[in-house]
Amino acid sequence: MPETAIHAIGRLSDAELSFEDFKKIVIVDYRIAFESRQASLIGRREVLTGKAKFGIFGDGKEVAQLAMAKVFNKGDWRAGYYRDQTFMFATGMSNLLEFFAQLYAYPDIEKDPASGGRQMNCHYATRFINADGSWVNQVETMNCAADISTTGGHMPRLLGLAYASKLYRENKELEYLNTFSVNGNEVAFGTIGNGSTSEGLFFEALNAAGVLQVPMAISVWDDEYAISVPAKLQTTKEDISEVLKGFQREPGTNGYEIFKVLGWDYVALCETYERAITLCRKEHVPVLIHVTEMTQPQGHSTSGSHERYKTKERLAWEDEHDCLLQMRKWMIASAIASDTEMDELEADAKKYVRECQRQVWNELSDEIRLELNEAAALIEKLAQYVPAKEELRAVVLSLRECVDPGRRDVFAAIRKALRLTVKDNVLQKQQLINWLEEEKIKNTARFNSKLFSETSQSPLNVGNIPVRYYEDSKLIDGREVLNACFDANFERDKSIVAFGEDVGSIGDVNQGFAGLQNKYGNLRITDTGIREATIIGQGMGLAMRGLKPIAEIQYLDYLLYSINVLSDDLASLSYRTNGGQKAPLIVRTRGHRLEGIWHSGSPLGLILNSMRGLHICVPRDMTQAAGMYNVLLQGDEPALVIECLNGYRLKERLPANVGEFTVQLGKAEILRQGTDITVISYGSTLRIVMEAANELEKLGISIEVIDPQTLHPFDTENVCGNSLKKTNKLLIIDEDLPGAASAYILQRVLEAQKGYYSLDAQPRTLCAQEHRPPYGSDGDYFSKPSLDDIIEAIYSLMNETNPNKFPAIY
Repeated sequence: MPETAIHAIGRLSDAELSFEDFKKIVIVDYRIAFESRQASLIGRREVLTGKAKFGIFGDGKEVAQLAMAKVFNKGDWRAGYYRDQTFMFATGMSNLLEFFAQLYAYPDIEKDPASGGRQMNCHYATRFINADGSWVNQVETMNCAADISTTGGHMPRLLGLAYASKLYRENKELEYLNTFSVNGNEVAFGTIGNGSTSEGLFFEALNAAGVLQVPMAISVWDDEYAISVPAKLQTTKEDISEVLKGFQREPGTNGYEIFKVLGWDYVALCETYERAITLCRKEHVPVLIHVTEMTQPQGHSTSGSHERYKTKERLAWEDEHDCLLQMRKWMIASAIASDTEMDELEADAKKYVRECQRQVWNELSDEIRLELNEAAALIEKLAQYVPAKEELRAVVLSLRECVDPGRRDVFAAIRKALRLTVKDNVLQKQQLINWLEEEKIKNTARFNSKLFSETSQSPLNVGNIPVRYYEDSKLIDGREVLNACFDANFERDKSIVAFGEDVGSIGDVNQGFAGLQNKYGNLRITDTGIREATIIGQGMGLAMRGLKPIAEIQYLDYLLYSINVLSDDLASLSYRTNGGQKAPLIVRTRGHRLEGIWHSGSPLGLILNSMRGLHICVPRDMTQAAGMYNVLLQGDEPALVIECLNGYRLKERLPANVGEFTVQLGKAEILRQGTDITVISYGSTLRIVMEAANELEKLGISIEVIDPQTLHPFDTENVCGNSLKKTNKLLIIDEDLPGAASAYILQRVLEAQKGYYSLDAQPRTLCAQEHRPPYGSDGDYFSKPSLDDIIEAIYSLMNETNPNKFPAIY
C-alpha cells in the first residue's frame, strides 16, 4: 500500500511549551503553508503550458487549514472539497509528490494513492482498503473520504461519517469493532466554500446533524465569491453564520456551536479550532467554524482570471490580507523569525517544491517515453517488410516529435500503422499486435478497472444456498417473509443497522421491520426525517466505517431526491479511488405497480444509466428479495434493492432457512420453459406475464419466461441468449418508458450475448406509456403493460411469423 510522509505539526495549547518549541512549530507550519502556495503557483503554470489538463488549488486558504490540521487526530475523518491541499500536507495524508502526480494524472496508486490518476488535482482520499479487500485499522490512521467535484455533494456522506461515531459511542454491542472506533471519539471534519452553502445538500445535512447531535465539524471557507458570483447574490445577509444563528444551541435544546474567525489570523484560528473541536469531540455537539476574510489569489481555477470580475479595490484588499503575508508579518513582529530567515525559508521551500514537480514529471515522462520508443521500434521494424514503408516512417517521425506525449499518442500511432498494413501478413506485424494487446491489458487496469471492489468479499462470490421449506411451511404475507429475514440477520450480525422514514416505530410503511425496533433498539433501527439525500449519505458514511447499513427510501419515485449522492458519490467510489475505498451500503426501496404519479414509478433507465457501480436488484417477490439481502449483507459492494410495492400482502411460503438462503446476483432464472418465444421481464410485471402464459398456451403458443433478477449485473450465464437459440423470437416487457430499461436489456441480450444471430423476427419491447402513470386502476391499465397487452403483443409476433396458424385478432 502506498504511504505518505507525515509532518510533525504541533499543537499550540500545550501547557509546558517553551518559546523555542513554539517557534519551531510555527516555522514548520509556515513552511508547509508556503510550500502549498508554491505548489498552487507551479500547478497553474503547468496547466497553462499544457503539461496538465486543468488546475484547481487551495491558495488563500493555507493558514486556516494549518489550524484545522492541529486538532485532527488519528481515527478522525475528513470529507471536504478541492481547496484543502494545505490541510492534507499538514496532516501527512498527502504530500507534494502525490500532489503533482495527481496534477499530471499519473495512473499509478503508488504515485497518486488518492485515485491512481483518475481524479483531477486536489481531489483527496486515503486508502482504507487493502489489496485483498480487507479494512485497514482506521483508528491508527488519519482518514479522508474520497472527494468529488460537486462542491456540496460530500455533505451527506459527512453526516454519515459523524453518525458512525455516535453509534460506536452509544451502542456497546459494537465494541468488538475496535479497529474502526475508540468509543466514538472520532470527529468528522467537513469543509465547504461559502458559495456552496446555498445548496440544498448543505442545509439538509446541517439540519440532520443538529437533530442527531453527532461530532461533525464544518469549516466554511469564505472568500465572498463562488467563482464570479459575489456573496450578496448567494447568501441572505451575505453571511452564512448570521443565517444559521437559529441553529445555535441553547440550554435545553439541541443544535450547533457556531464560531467565527478571520482566515488570516493564525493565533485566533488555532485557538478557535482547539475550542471548537474539543467541544465537538467530547460532547458530540456539531460545530460550524465560519472562516471569513479569506482570499483566492489565483482565482477559482485555471479556466480564467478573477481579474475579470473583481474590482481593483477588492484585488488590492486581497493582496494586503493574503494569509501568508499576514502570518509572515506576525512571525517577524513576534520575533519568531527575522526577515532574512523568512527569505531563506521561502527560497528553500521554492527550490524543494520545484524539485518535487520535476521529479514527478520526469518519472512519468520516462515511463511513457520508454513505451513510445518500444512502439516506434516495432513500427520501424515492420516498415522494412511492407510496401507502406514511407507512410509508417512518417507515423514514427510524428510520434517521436510529440511534445509531452501521452499513452494515447502511442496507441494512436500503432493503430494507424495497423490500418496502413491491413493487407499485409508478416511476422513483424504480429509482433506489433502482440505488444498492443499486452499494453491494452495494462491500460485497462490503469483506466477501466475497479467499478466494483473486485475482491474475494464481493457479493458475486457468495455461494448458492437453496431455499428450503418445511413440509408444513405456512403461507404468510410477503412482508412477513422480509420481516423474518431482517430479524434473522439482525440477530446474527450486530453491525447491521437500518434507518429511513417511518422505519423505526411503525416498522416501515409496509411493515418489513415491524416489531424489530422494540427488539433491537432505536440505535439499530431508526426513524429519520424526510431527507432522502442525507439518508443515503448517512448510510454511505456508516458503510465506510465498517458498519452494514440498510438505508430505506420510502418509494422508488423519491430516489430522485438522492440521485446526486447515489450517482456522484456512492456509485463512483470504488472506481474513483482505484479500489482504495468502498461503502457496502444497501439501499432498500419499493416501486413498480401501484397507483398514482408518485407511487408507481419504475425509472429503471435513469437508475441503470446513473448508478453504474451499484448492483441493481429487482426481485419479483419478497422471498427473492430476502435471498438477495442475505447475499448483500455478506458482501462488500453497494446495491439497490427494489421491492414490489404491490407484493407485500400476497401470500408466500415461509422458508425454513429464511436468514440463510441466497439468490445469487446476476443469475437469471427461467420461470417457465417454452419453445416459441423468449419473454424477459422483472419485478411486478412477471406475475402478469405468468398469467398471460396460461392463456397463450390455450392459443397454442409456448413462451419461455426469464427473470434476470438483477439488472446490474445482468444474466452472467447467458440464459437469455441461450433461450433465443431455441425460440428465435424475443419480447422484453418493462414498466419503464419506451427506450429506457428495455433498451439496456436489448443491448445486453442482442449485442453482449450475441442474441442477434438467433433472431428470426424483429425483437420487440412492450413498455409503459411515455407519461407517468395516472391515479386509479384504469390509469394503470391504460399506462402500463396489462394482461391484454402482453397476450396481444406475443400473439402479434407469432402472427408475423405464421399468419395462417395465428390469424390477426383484429
